[in-house]
Amino acid sequence: MLKDLPRYDCLLQAAEEHPSLDPTACDAFLNLLRTGDDVFAEVSDFFVKHHLSQGRFTVLMLLQCPCDAPATPAALADQSRVTRATMTGLIDTLEKDGLVIREADEKDRRTLHVRLTRQGKAFVKKMLPDYFRCVSAIIKPLNKTERKQFVHLLQKLQQGLAPSRGSGERAQAGMKN
Repeated sequence: MLKDLPRYDCLLQAAEEHPSLDPTACDAFLNLLRTGDDVFAEVSDFFVKHHLSQGRFTVLMLLQCPCDAPATPAALADQSRVTRATMTGLIDTLEKDGLVIREADEKDRRTLHVRLTRQGKAFVKKMLPDYFRCVSAIIKPLNKTERKQFVHLLQKLQQGLAPSRGSGERAQAGMKN
């Protein structure tokens, strides 16, 4: 986590020594990292309060959204960008807590589907207003126009990252349960 960012004049000095350093790019990147750390810390407080992890929360959100096909562990892993082994662990924990259940497919008993239990649905319904308040508080300083611009800029950054991702290994390595 970045506590203090270097002053811009320090970046300019470093650029004299390292010609490949673009001070504006480095300043933007360091501010992105710092903000990401702060957002992560804020959301982590929310997860601790609700006895969740980012991974477990993601699974619950995927399961509570209506979709065309029943959720399989493999599909959930792909959507969450985690390994199938990681997803198995997340589902195990959520099942142990009574929030999800695995059920065999009626037509193919080898296929498992994951769904929210009644308790899981109630948990999500109770927890979501807190989550939305947390997210709203983080984004509140931006007006509607700035939020749209912010999303557009983030999408541009994501496009720049896509070629360097390879087969998604880096994204999977970064997701923790």
